[in-house]
Amino acid sequence: MACSRCKSIRIANAGGKCSDLFGVSIQIDEENVQEHDGYVPDDLGIGGGDYMEVSYCLDCGQIQGTWPLPRTELEEKALAKLEEE
Repeated sequence: MACSRCKSIRIANAGGKCSDLFGVSIQIDEENVQEHDGYVPDDLGIGGGDYMEVSYCLDCGQIQGTWPLPRTELEEKALAKLEEE
């Protein structure tokens, strides 16, 4: 596999089992951040459930994968909550 940006073959593949100890924050707008602690959401492009997996280039730092991703469930929930206010 070659890097999607610089075509280097120096790709690191990292993974871990984090059970319900995963945390992430997503900037929703200029004032609001959605935070999540628990299992890895399936729609972040980095694994899901108990497992987190990421591949990145050791030359340019590009995270490998198909991007951009559609809005995540976390973002949709946060936006819906903001619309209710």
